[in-house]
Amino acid sequence: MSDPRRCHWVTQDPLYLEYHDNVWGRPVSDARELFAKLCLDGQQAGLSWLTILKKQANYELAFDHFDADKIARFDEHDIQRLMQNAGIVRNRLKIESIIRNARAYVAMSEKGIDFSDFIWHFTGGHTVRNAWQLPEQVPVTTDASDAMSRSLKKQGFNFVGSTICYAFMQAVGMVNDHLTDCHCYEEVSALGR
Repeated sequence: MSDPRRCHWVTQDPLYLEYHDNVWGRPVSDARELFAKLCLDGQQAGLSWLTILKKQANYELAFDHFDADKIARFDEHDIQRLMQNAGIVRNRLKIESIIRNARAYVAMSEKGIDFSDFIWHFTGGHTVRNAWQLPEQVPVTTDASDAMSRSLKKQGFNFVGSTICYAFMQAVGMVNDHLTDCHCYEEVSALGR
């Protein structure tokens, strides 16, 4: 039996296949999970997503399972400890960005802003169901990702440029960018918010 059709970017790496088939594009509403994914997408800058995906479990351990309250209290000692952790990308700016983003997340929470509601308002609270037939039709940024990037930066986040925001929107199901001939397209469309 032949393999099902998948999006063009997926390799035959089993971890990548699992991610594409069971995670990418499925709507995420949990605020902590959204925060974790946004941080991980920021770590991807200049690297492949597969590189970060292979390190995801290490990131979860290194950053207290993305508990923003705990990460927000990290200090220079923690940064030095993380710089020695071969299981994550040892880039000081990227490590500091997760701490900075945790502090911004906590500050939003203290102001009564629900992170999930904040994130999802960029698509009106629902999944945008695209119908791309060719890889070159899929955008890397949109007006919504531009707006998200600006708003997140205003809240104090970094490593949240529009391209990172759009990749995040694809991953957490704010947009369905599976190609129409991908075996996941209809299923993910049905799951949309």
